[in-house]
Amino acid sequence: MSHTTQVVVIGGGQSGLAAGYHLRRLGIDFVILDVRTTPGGAWQHTWDSLRLFSPAAYSSLPGRLMPAQTGQTYPDAQHVVQYLTDYEKRYELPVVRPVRVLGVHRDGQLLRVETDSGTWHARSVISATGTWWRPFLPAVPGQTAFEGRQLHTVEYRSPRDFAGRRVIVVGGGNSGAQIAADLAYDTDLTWVTPRPPRYLADDIDGRALFDVATARRRALDEGRTDSGGVASLGDIVAVPPVRRARDRGLLTASPMFARVIASGVEWADGTRAEADAIIWCTGFRPALSHLTPLQLRGRRGHIATIGTRAVDEPRLHLLGYGDWTGPASATIIGVGRPARDAAREIAALLAA
Repeated sequence: MSHTTQVVVIGGGQSGLAAGYHLRRLGIDFVILDVRTTPGGAWQHTWDSLRLFSPAAYSSLPGRLMPAQTGQTYPDAQHVVQYLTDYEKRYELPVVRPVRVLGVHRDGQLLRVETDSGTWHARSVISATGTWWRPFLPAVPGQTAFEGRQLHTVEYRSPRDFAGRRVIVVGGGNSGAQIAADLAYDTDLTWVTPRPPRYLADDIDGRALFDVATARRRALDEGRTDSGGVASLGDIVAVPPVRRARDRGLLTASPMFARVIASGVEWADGTRAEADAIIWCTGFRPALSHLTPLQLRGRRGHIATIGTRAVDEPRLHLLGYGDWTGPASATIIGVGRPARDAAREIAALLAA
């Protein structure tokens, strides 16, 4: 089947919904294609204890505040899923699922979006697929030799799965700290970080981080000195579970090991740690394989953008992949402004 619309949004998570909100306000005809079978984006696939960094009122998409969760200052992932589900219904966003986008192609005056459910032609495309679906695993000597279980953040669910086991958690960011804190009580835990953990001050949460990221973007746009943004403050937000485990002395980090061995890991000095499982909390990369036919990536795999707009294909916008597509745009509260800007640019393109 073949369809035609003004804008195709690829991805039905928080970024896609924010884009849909602003496109609808501007009276633009669009569709949102989502590979998932149900609403909620990546939030429906996270670990059980995950909490937002900010209170609900500071974790909202444009147009509607997230309601508070009873008994929780920082809402959990299921509360976010419910919020996104309700948001999609409230604004009657035209989400079609499940649809897997196979590739975006130039087709004369239009862009052609090939999917497993047919073809869409559009004047503009917003890619909002996020990073959750492309976990990054570093190349470490001996990885294939390990005889235990290896998994990435995306596969971790609960400490119940590892009770009484020897577990190595690798990663000094938020996911590494939170999962290590989750496992600190009922497992024999070894937490490994590339550098000593850098905690943000205990009173800093997502509200402050959004303000810092926005101020940095403004300074760069005005040609002022780079403040370093959120990275200058630290790597780990001290959410309550992390703070409790840290203050009880349960989060003592070891430096990065040199190699993986059959029974665990080994440091350069010969010290070893035995393990039944290794959890790699080593981050993600943008999920952009569907854009390969456009040949936009540079030598380092990066697509150059001005704001959200691709420099070499002005009909394409990238939304929600991190600061390079808008300050804090990978967060719920941060994606609203770049989504608004993208929608306005697209409206100007359509008018022209």
